[in-house]
Amino acid sequence: MSLDWITPADRLRALPPYVFARLDELKARAREQGLDLIDLGMGNPDGATPQPVVDAAIAALQNPANHGYPPFEGTASFRRSITQWYHRRYGVELDPEGEALPLLGSKEGLAHLAIAYINPGDLVLVPSPAYPAHFRGPLIAGGEIYPLVLKAEQDWLIDLGAIPDAVADRAKIMYFNYPSNPTAATAPREFFEDVVAFARKHEILLVHDQAYAELAFDGYQPTSLLEIEGAKEIGVEFHTMSKTYNMAGWRVGFVVGNRHVIQGLRTLKTNMDYGIFAALQSAAETALQLPDVYLHEVQARYRTRRDFLIQGLGELGWSVPKTKATMYLWVPCPPGMTSTDFALSVLQQTGVVVTPGNAFGAGGEGYVRISLIAELDRLQTALDRLRQANIRFQPEAIAGK
Repeated sequence: MSLDWITPADRLRALPPYVFARLDELKARAREQGLDLIDLGMGNPDGATPQPVVDAAIAALQNPANHGYPPFEGTASFRRSITQWYHRRYGVELDPEGEALPLLGSKEGLAHLAIAYINPGDLVLVPSPAYPAHFRGPLIAGGEIYPLVLKAEQDWLIDLGAIPDAVADRAKIMYFNYPSNPTAATAPREFFEDVVAFARKHEILLVHDQAYAELAFDGYQPTSLLEIEGAKEIGVEFHTMSKTYNMAGWRVGFVVGNRHVIQGLRTLKTNMDYGIFAALQSAAETALQLPDVYLHEVQARYRTRRDFLIQGLGELGWSVPKTKATMYLWVPCPPGMTSTDFALSVLQQTGVVVTPGNAFGAGGEGYVRISLIAELDRLQTALDRLRQANIRFQPEAIAGK
């Protein structure tokens, strides 16, 4: 019996192929062939979750009070921890009763926000390249994406002046992300002030993804959108425990900012899920209360890897600017190669996995993202393999090209 009549909804057909899923297939095939993969493709932190957080989770698991459904809006104590952490880190005052909402990871919240606030045909401003949830969530909701193409010569900052007034007047939401995944770009405070002024003028809801703000180096302190006067009236900011506290698999994040927007997201989520397991919220509270030494250790780990890999790539012909934040390097492909072709060539010849830039939208073409998620000995092995395969920043040096 043919089941051709069982077809997915149009919203799924509108989605471009998910490159990360395709990468997983290729990695599985390579492992079957006996390749020792060095996976620098995913943004998956390789360190252990801090022991006090693990201990707090174990203790919370032993408490039967945590075994039932958690409150839809998260536990009151976790919400207080979020707002206290924001005040400590950014000097931002937030009301835990309405201006903070725990999430099953920030990706879930970013996508559900789109469903809560975007109607079919609504125009959404999204940088290109961008974290896929920033454009896939709006696409699932039926939104129309207007890509804000980022350029190296502008330090990967959104050029607000290049957005036509007619587009800005029609736009309902703008997603953005600094420090940036995938480009690792950072934005000065003045940029955030300009974005807030732009959004207020054109009545645009701002959605800022702050996932990498704590992975900052060399004295750099990223700006929170909510530090800017008037931002809370028109915006929300997403954060995650995944990167800062090595809790990627725990699936804990949160959103803060405009209470009306957060209430809309909460209303949707009450119809979609029951929130985060209370024991995990207790563990996340402990993470947010850790002394800064834990954060400094994480920052030092990624800073050391950044310096090591930038130097090694430089010896192979790449000139990669020293990043101020994130766990990524944004590396140009050799001239004449697409990002997919280059990533596949590197994988097949060396077993080193990098992410093609087009996974992050058309604006990412010509680049690959390299994650700093391996110890120095593995990074050295990756560089050795690139050198042995004669993969350098000259197209003629790529074997078989």
